[in-house]
Amino acid sequence: MKKMLKGLGAALCVALPFIARAPADAATPAATGAADQTLVQRGAYLAQLGDCAACHTAPKGKPFAGGLPMNTPMGRIYVTNITPDARTGIGGYTEADFARALREGVAKDGHNLYPAMPYPSYAKVDDDDVKALYAFFMHGVAPVQQANRESDIKWPLNMRWPLMFWNMAFLEKGAYRDKPGKDVAWNRGAYLVQGLGHCGSCHTPRGVAFQESALDESGSAFLSGALLDGWFASNLTGEHNTGLGRWSDEDLRTFLKTGANRHASAFGAMTSVINNSTQAMSDQDVAAVSTYLKSLPPVGGTGAAAYTYDPQATKVSLDRPANDAGARVYTAYCMHCHGVDGHGFAPMLAPLAGNPNVLAKDASSLINVTLNGTGDLVIDGVPSPFPMPGFAAVLDDQQIADVLSFVRAGWNNGAPAVGAAEVAKLRQSTQAGR
Repeated sequence: MKKMLKGLGAALCVALPFIARAPADAATPAATGAADQTLVQRGAYLAQLGDCAACHTAPKGKPFAGGLPMNTPMGRIYVTNITPDARTGIGGYTEADFARALREGVAKDGHNLYPAMPYPSYAKVDDDDVKALYAFFMHGVAPVQQANRESDIKWPLNMRWPLMFWNMAFLEKGAYRDKPGKDVAWNRGAYLVQGLGHCGSCHTPRGVAFQESALDESGSAFLSGALLDGWFASNLTGEHNTGLGRWSDEDLRTFLKTGANRHASAFGAMTSVINNSTQAMSDQDVAAVSTYLKSLPPVGGTGAAAYTYDPQATKVSLDRPANDAGARVYTAYCMHCHGVDGHGFAPMLAPLAGNPNVLAKDASSLINVTLNGTGDLVIDGVPSPFPMPGFAAVLDDQQIADVLSFVRAGWNNGAPAVGAAEVAKLRQSTQAGR
């Protein structure tokens, strides 16, 4: 029973069908009335803010037609078609149906959605933005007849009825309301981060029922970092070492628009967020998000003293011949990009000295990116020239543990060592099916 409950809880975090299949003779609101092109264009922008394409467009697939496979502990699922096709998409959805699915997690036919479709965040989207999003998906997206695939999740973990009780306990209904005493930029940033941006879905730890531990800044765990699908989503609070405490407003705005700055580079799921969402944000909205995030007090971290750069001990370790196993791997495979001084060539090549991802207590992201590399950042249509390659086929578990332990200790980083068993575990989970 304990194993079953644990599996069911994990299933609650799986992004499963958002959309019910419409019957062949269903009414198609998408075909009725003339679209307000201004509203459609606004909806297109909002869909980018919500990063809808990242989940609902498969590689080489048609926009928003679904089909993206996602592996879960219970089996593989396939993301759904949200084009305005009447038979296989959402062409039969009224605006009220759309709003209910988006903000309450209930599809047109009444079935509950799994909350990895981030409706607990989208619940904060206001009526005007829901209307614009609906206009875009009905009039700005080409209909694609592509049937949704059933998931591989077996009974009883595929049951939906427990989600009614989950929603009663954890769904906070109601659009975002401006906080008194905060200026326009702060409130706009809060609305975007908490709502369409759904930043908490990845960056906030989850509780025993896999609910986000906090949905806004009133909760101490909000955006304090969380493990998700083999990556550790970074701390976005003002914490000095592992958060944004050392980032200036300009640093943060640069990262949101380009995916890289003098402190770090995007990888893992954040690459898709930069490519599909944040780089398209207006300068005003980027500034608002930065204003809000930079206002968050420091939470989490490792409790270590504030980071200060010190290259001396690392420089000695790297003197040829390198005098420990991790240093030898670093000189052979890493130093030409990340440098003897650990500063890399930011923003083109990420620094390792003082990088918040290196300083984090959880080394999952470092292990994952070393094993598997990361996808290209594509800014204004131009791919990044130096993406991180994967070393799974080149380095064994002990070598990766050695080099990451060296990096986490180097340049006064002072982060815990990495064990070969940790590497082996992530290798197995991330390489399955490749």
